[in-house]
Amino acid sequence: MNLLALIIAMGWFVIGEGSFAFAYEVKNIEDGGTITGTVTLNGGAPVPKAYNLITFPDPEYCGRISDGKGWRLLKDFVVNNHNQVQGVVMVLEGVSAGKPFTLSIPKVEAKDCQFLPFTTVVRSEHGIEVVNMDPVMHDIQAYETSQSQGTRVLFNSPLPFNRKHQRENIHATHAHMPGTSMVHQFHLSKGRQTFVMQCGFHAYMESWAIAVDNPYFAFTSETGSYEITDIPPGTYRLRAWHPSVKHEDIQTVTVQAAQMTQVDISLDSPARRWTAHTRQTPPRFTPAALGRPIVIEPLVEHQRP
Repeated sequence: MNLLALIIAMGWFVIGEGSFAFAYEVKNIEDGGTITGTVTLNGGAPVPKAYNLITFPDPEYCGRISDGKGWRLLKDFVVNNHNQVQGVVMVLEGVSAGKPFTLSIPKVEAKDCQFLPFTTVVRSEHGIEVVNMDPVMHDIQAYETSQSQGTRVLFNSPLPFNRKHQRENIHATHAHMPGTSMVHQFHLSKGRQTFVMQCGFHAYMESWAIAVDNPYFAFTSETGSYEITDIPPGTYRLRAWHPSVKHEDIQTVTVQAAQMTQVDISLDSPARRWTAHTRQTPPRFTPAALGRPIVIEPLVEHQRP
């Protein structure tokens, strides 16, 4: 039996350059367990990054979400009054067989000059769909990255403006009808699980994802809670992932048949992070730099630091 036949017979498949992993198999789970818990942020949310809208295209339209002084704030953490954080991806690693894995191509919307959702999950060798909900043009730049290996470009594609909305009246209220979808397939290199998209025109537009190889993941809610169900009994690694947290929390968890396991997570906030994107008073650039009068009004959301 040659090597390829042996790999297939053993249930392995290639996922990267020279790396192998178990292929995920679907099987009936009758006595699955559940992992539930809450994720909190130690130290509270850091000060959001701030971008002077004058220095980017479409300041009037994109300024419909702003602080009222011409700045767009990128709030990577959504935290409530109890420091419970939303949008953390809880990933259960090491599950080789279980419930159906229906995720193939997640969808991200470009809406009011922001990518939604801010955090999601992807699958290597599959792809991602991006839909422009705005009457302005975006430029999709996608990368894979890791702290140890740096960054590599996956694709770069223009996202034409949505012709279903009034380009002439940027202040017009519209229901954000979806434009034409852009779908890109990509391959993540060995050892890299982090996927990030940024708009080449509007740098404050970001969306982050972690690559998963099984369907046992969940996103924390506005109360920081999560739940992963129908887990085959066994011992696994539970990973709490957020792109702005430097040190992830990874715990070993044993799941019992038909039992619920409580795992609460506490993440350290980068509260004192350094960033070049800070609000300045007065700003270095004002509407006078454009040579025409403009009005930036936070008609959709008046952001607070």
